Amino acid sequence: MDRIDRAIIRELSLNGRISNVDLAEKVNLTPGPCLRRVQRLEESGTIRGYRAVVDAVALGRGFEVILDVDLKAFDRETVYAFEAAMAGFEEVTEIHRMFGSPDYFVRVAVNDLEAYEAFLSERVMALPGILKVHSRFTMKSVKSPS
Repeated sequence: MDRIDRAIIRELSLNGRISNVDLAEKVNLTPGPCLRRVQRLEESGTIRGYRAVVDAVALGRGFEVILDVDLKAFDRETVYAFEAAMAGFEEVTEIHRMFGSPDYFVRVAVNDLEAYEAFLSERVMALPGILKVHSRFTMKSVKSPS
């Protein structure tokens, strides 16, 4: 990967809908070579996809909660079952298995406190293998993924 590939990635990260002609101009290439580089970056998996950034409040998901989750056991069945269940919940926007404590960092987005309480009580706490869950509520988002 050279400086032009990095420039392409930077520009696409800022605006995934930029036209190839405009992208080529910004990275000082002609459109043909620029398009081939973008295609190569996509085929190699460096560029994994494009997405829309959507207002969470407009979707009824403006209430964000961070969960620290610890499991009772860390055998393969418990871990895989927990991960599959959590990844399948629409409310879960991010989940990471951690080194150390907690076992998992989970980001949840719901409409309000009542929706979160129902999600936690009826879905998360109903999963087998949960030892404890600590909830942290977002006061203010200072920097979010774009």
